[in-house]
Amino acid sequence: MKIGIIGTGNMGTIMIESLIEASVVQPTQLFITNRTMSKTEPLKSAYPLLQIVHDARVVVKCSDIIFTCVKPVQIEPLLENIKDVLSPNHILISITSPVSVHQLEATIDCKVARIIPSITNRALSGASLFSFGKRLSNKDKRQLLALFGEISTPIQIEENITRVASDISSCGPAFLSYLLEEMINGAVEKTPISREQATYIMTEMAIGFGKLLEQDIYSLATLKEKVRVQGGVTGVGLDVLEKQIGGKFTMLYEATEQKFKEDHSLIDPHFPSI
Repeated sequence: MKIGIIGTGNMGTIMIESLIEASVVQPTQLFITNRTMSKTEPLKSAYPLLQIVHDARVVVKCSDIIFTCVKPVQIEPLLENIKDVLSPNHILISITSPVSVHQLEATIDCKVARIIPSITNRALSGASLFSFGKRLSNKDKRQLLALFGEISTPIQIEENITRVASDISSCGPAFLSYLLEEMINGAVEKTPISREQATYIMTEMAIGFGKLLEQDIYSLATLKEKVRVQGGVTGVGLDVLEKQIGGKFTMLYEATEQKFKEDHSLIDPHFPSI
């Protein structure tokens, strides 16, 4: 199996690193390109046997599965550039949420899927969100699920929940990082604790928190109630959070859905009507 990756930004790089370090593929099986070729140099330094090429068309010709890890507005011109070298046996995968598998299938003749990874995949953990095109065989689907099963938990989703599922899975680490940083900032501002010590304690808490959920020791709801003691400090803190943050994530999802619609308004005119 030879895999092509077009685009070595944050997510393209994370996929390359994860696939190699999970021993899913060897560096010699990966064909990589980027619009700015100098951005491939750190990857080549880390993995000297990576196949770095200077043309997306060459990536397609050398690969069985091709990941397009480019910005949504760059998808359509990229597809126009490579469509004549895509064969019916190729599997092309977009990792961007605003472009649907239906739009891909209406534009190119090969097999398609959309797989939305997460930064958590870098730790060979977290979710990856799958949407399959109609041309994929059951064997193709099993192959893709097995591939990402080595670096994540693959979850198949319906088109109508793409944005919110991506908000939780892919954007969630950034949202939670912001909240944890705010907890650290508040602690440093109001108490004698140093930022270094607060950050260390917070990091260890977050790791332990994840393991409680991973091992199914507690759910989110039961974990909260186990820590909350009637009349205790946790309850006082939760009261503040409920008053100040309650409902704010509704606004967050409204904002991300609006941005999703705006992205579609820019991208959809460049694809055939479905």
